[in-house]
Amino acid sequence: MNPQDAVDLGREAIVIATLIAAPVLVAGMVVGLVVGLIQALTQVQEQTVAFVPKLVAMMLALGFSLPWLLTRLIEYSRELISNIPGTL
Repeated sequence: MNPQDAVDLGREAIVIATLIAAPVLVAGMVVGLVVGLIQALTQVQEQTVAFVPKLVAMMLALGFSLPWLLTRLIEYSRELISNIPGTL
């Protein structure tokens, strides 16, 4: 295995990890922004008010995107395992 193959494997792993984490993180960020705006407008500065909606939104995003996430993980794992003889 040459160094370029190792770099490519690492880069692809980082890209897959970013794609898998993106739906949940984006949902939490959007809900956090909306709740933060509402808190700023109403001057309610309670931290627990922001926590529960973010948690619910992140769980819903995970539930809706789970089939796609699992498909991406299975494809990546299958490709990685099938390329083991060629990289050694």
